[in-house]
Amino acid sequence: MVTKNMKIEIKTGLEARPVAVFVQVASQFESSIYVEHESKKVNAKSIMGMMTLGLPAGESVTVSAEGEDEDKAIESIEKYLSNKE
Repeated sequence: MVTKNMKIEIKTGLEARPVAVFVQVASQFESSIYVEHESKKVNAKSIMGMMTLGLPAGESVTVSAEGEDEDKAIESIEKYLSNKE
């Protein structure tokens, strides 16, 4: 399992469209991927779960991935959240 703290650097934060893209990024991987913020932990491949977090720009989250492609999953998610795509 790989776990990493990440900062959301997308200007609008994770609102509807960025969440949809985030879920698409996470869904490319076989690994189980979860996002934690405060006391909530949601499946990164669930658009409804991700929407419940309501994450603004500048917020920090903990992303964990477990599976064959966990390193690539973390790397891709971090690249997306850092707004460097």
